[in-house]
Amino acid sequence: MYIICGLGNPGSKYKNTRHNVGFQFIDQLIINYKFKLFKKNKSVEIFKGSIKNKNYYILKPLTYMNLSGIPILSFLNYYKHSLKDLLVVHDDLDLILGKIKFKKGGGNAGHKGLDNIDKTIGNAYNRLRIGIGHPSSKKEVNNYVLDKFSILEKKIIKNIIDISIENIDLLFYKKELFLNKISILKNNINK
Repeated sequence: MYIICGLGNPGSKYKNTRHNVGFQFIDQLIINYKFKLFKKNKSVEIFKGSIKNKNYYILKPLTYMNLSGIPILSFLNYYKHSLKDLLVVHDDLDLILGKIKFKKGGGNAGHKGLDNIDKTIGNAYNRLRIGIGHPSSKKEVNNYVLDKFSILEKKIIKNIIDISIENIDLLFYKKELFLNKISILKNNINK
């Protein structure tokens, strides 16, 4: 059983903001593969379903970005899953808008959600990083990540999410193929 967790902040105030790209990814994944709500409490929504004959749990922490690790730890402990089966999807300021990268472990580059996860469960989990670009000044980061995407940015993000979701199963057994396919599909869209 694989686990995909998207990071974001709950509530309509944060919907379609750059920092909520992980939630956007998860929401679309749930729709595309018709995942069913399995469990919900004040700290997490858990969905269950399958993608190409493999079973998955989808986690959506509701504790706000800076406390994302708490519901993840609770889930992993209760259901006895290891970090190797976990994929966390999140926004990344260090990648240009719409660029996508896969990473296992490593630093969190100041991302508060990842920082909390690292402190709570360690950093030996898989990450799908979705580029949201960077503001011109470091002082603008907090406002930038909580701003909504422009119409053009929304289109770019939707395209990368759609082609990633179409090939998401590859991330769990053929990561290189996933990245190659995404690159090819993205280039075809941009022509």
